[in-house]
Amino acid sequence: MRAVSLVPSLTEAVAVSLPGVLVGATDWCTHPADLGVRRVGGTKNPATDRITALAPDLVIANEEENREPDLAALRDAGIEVLVTEVRDVPQAFLELARVLEACGARSRPRWLDEAEEAWSALEPQDRRRTAVVPVWRRPWMVLGRDTFAGDVLSRLGVDHLYAAHGDRYPKVAPEELRAAAPDLVVLPDEPYRFTAADGPEAFPGLPCALVSGRHLTWYGPSLAEAPRVLTGALRAAHR
Repeated sequence: MRAVSLVPSLTEAVAVSLPGVLVGATDWCTHPADLGVRRVGGTKNPATDRITALAPDLVIANEEENREPDLAALRDAGIEVLVTEVRDVPQAFLELARVLEACGARSRPRWLDEAEEAWSALEPQDRRRTAVVPVWRRPWMVLGRDTFAGDVLSRLGVDHLYAAHGDRYPKVAPEELRAAAPDLVVLPDEPYRFTAADGPEAFPGLPCALVSGRHLTWYGPSLAEAPRVLTGALRAAHR
């Protein structure tokens, strides 16, 4: 089996579970750190000629991260494309199992069992907090409806205020975000790299939680430690 992954979190899942299967990945596929495969461009602008030259049996994609014209070009070249859809944590587990099976896995990896156990062991959240969750700046964009990251936060007791918005990633001015009066602002370090010096200053007087974007938005091995890592970052914002 020869596979190319166009989704960073799925790249990590396949690489650690099935060494040697991946022959290509995007420039944004940063895990595992020692991944030694051919780079094929970005998630939104992959070099389809490079992918075709690798003669993969399968290309792994995602309906949100990758563009349909690129996937159609690969199909037209005779390459099988598996497209995932992940909008919540249970769906992530189902899609991960599907991807690994398609890549030749004969059994479930231990990390996938550990991840499911970690999420099923969560205690009910007695006190819920509201949040706004910027994911981009210039222009400001936040989590909206029907997102994996929104479901992750909800399971950790955080309800983001734009969950019912008509768009999945609406553009919202910072003054409107402040006027929404959330209990806290959640600032991940990807896709936009918010830091202590870039982001919190836009929300004076509001607690800001700087969180790992990999643990908030990736569906892969990081899911096993995501509840612990994210809970720690959310609690730190209120110290």
